[in-house]
Amino acid sequence: MLFNYKYGGSSSVTGNASKTDMSFAPDTLREPTFFVGALGKHIPFREAISALHDVVISDLRFKPKDKTEYLEWVKSQEEIWLSEYIGEKIGSKENIGKKITEVKDELKEVNAKRQKVMGPFNKAKRDYFNYIYKRDYDAWFVLDPVITVHPDEIFFECFSQDESTYGKMGANYNVFKKINEFECGTTNIDYSAALYNEFQKIREYKETEFKVDPSGFEVATEDEDVYKEVKIDLPESWVRGFLQVSSAMTLDGVSFDLHPMDIYNICSFLRRFKEKTGPRSMRYILKPGEPVRVILEPWNHEIKCPRSIYQGSAEKEVRVWGRRRILILERLLPISKKITVTLLGTGLPSFYVADLGDMNFTLGLSGWTANDWSRAGNFDLMAPRTNVDDLTKKTVYDELKKTWVEDVDTLANKLGLGTDVVSGALSAYTQAGRVIYDMDLKKYRIRELSREPLPMDALRFSSPQEKVANRLVDNGKVSVRAEQNGGVLKLSGTVQDRHRTYHPELWIDGDDRIVRGKCSCNMYNMNELRKGPCEHLLALRIAFNKRNSRF
Repeated sequence: MLFNYKYGGSSSVTGNASKTDMSFAPDTLREPTFFVGALGKHIPFREAISALHDVVISDLRFKPKDKTEYLEWVKSQEEIWLSEYIGEKIGSKENIGKKITEVKDELKEVNAKRQKVMGPFNKAKRDYFNYIYKRDYDAWFVLDPVITVHPDEIFFECFSQDESTYGKMGANYNVFKKINEFECGTTNIDYSAALYNEFQKIREYKETEFKVDPSGFEVATEDEDVYKEVKIDLPESWVRGFLQVSSAMTLDGVSFDLHPMDIYNICSFLRRFKEKTGPRSMRYILKPGEPVRVILEPWNHEIKCPRSIYQGSAEKEVRVWGRRRILILERLLPISKKITVTLLGTGLPSFYVADLGDMNFTLGLSGWTANDWSRAGNFDLMAPRTNVDDLTKKTVYDELKKTWVEDVDTLANKLGLGTDVVSGALSAYTQAGRVIYDMDLKKYRIRELSREPLPMDALRFSSPQEKVANRLVDNGKVSVRAEQNGGVLKLSGTVQDRHRTYHPELWIDGDDRIVRGKCSCNMYNMNELRKGPCEHLLALRIAFNKRNSRF
């Protein structure tokens, strides 16, 4: 998906020993959105926006070792190895050995000449890429977060490189000791790695002006050279992941508070130990009136949280993956009062909301770090949950836009509608990227993720197979049985697809990954799992997850 941005110049930070001016360049192609104020709480703002940067560059996907040089060396040695082998088996060993030595010497001389000729070029190529990496660091990452100005707060949002981690940093107006002007709305801002480095220089003793520059919308059209146009081609999976995590915020789950020291203990253990085998999960053990307990697998190491008492009414155990992403919270712990954890269920997204006083930081984690087909179909947050007609949805949206932020009950009272209807309308707009749920205040906020409407038909499902699988489950065409054996879960059952009945089988390991499958359909017979599971295997998993959903 191609996103076009046009910035009135570049964001910059200027200052001296006593003053710092931070000026963000907004996207001039969107409705005018600006903010000008003076920071009053410097250090919390610095730490929070630095943690947001950690989300942007986060990429915890497995990266195989680069074996390019080794493979080139092997290729150059193949002929030598072959000649040595033939020399041992055929002909005079002395004569062939002598010939091999001559060829080796000649080859060594040729390689030396080639290196002499190509050496300067290879060195220049390495130097060039090193220069680009250091001087144009932004070319390696998508570093343009979304910023939204509301009547009560200003907040940033971003999504990670590995499509698994969402970050939102909100600052209410108590963070600023003086506010000159602002215009509510949402825009993208020009945000660079150099700008992040300048943030590290923020100090309490330096006057700091924070500005989403309104002048970006006032530059005359004849001065086109001052604009910076940026075109970013984001994969559909990236946008879909962003919307899924945003939609997940609206779902009910189990919530509890953790003391910052408890999060520190978890992070400290993960820093000290590196797992070599699975399962790589973290289990929350929640018992009413007792301290929260966290068990880290595969060591089965238990961390007891004596400062954090679970206040729920029922005993629960929730298992989550991708735990190393929690390390993003480390920088926030010294300024956090508490961290509110919301778990949607085993293998589903989880959220950590850090209370920073007049600021808040929301860390949203998808159910896994590697967002690939091995876990495809684990959940579908994009499906509509309440049918609301378009006119009613627009009425709810227009009423919300009058105040920009509101809770469901207040909107329902104003419009004379049921809370289920209002919730359904807001959920639909959340899935479309036009509304966001504020987990800190438990309210909905206007937030247009993009200037143009998003193609929801293309974003709802990650593949045609997932779309068919959800249809089969919704139509009651799937029956599933589960067996546990030696830490491996086996799913089997029947799937009625058109005029045929399939009997797929699926094996899932302790890390909740599909490790083996079996089906009689054409896609499986042609590809097995090389192109991902077929719709019948996905239907088995989706049906099992819905039947065993904890919340």
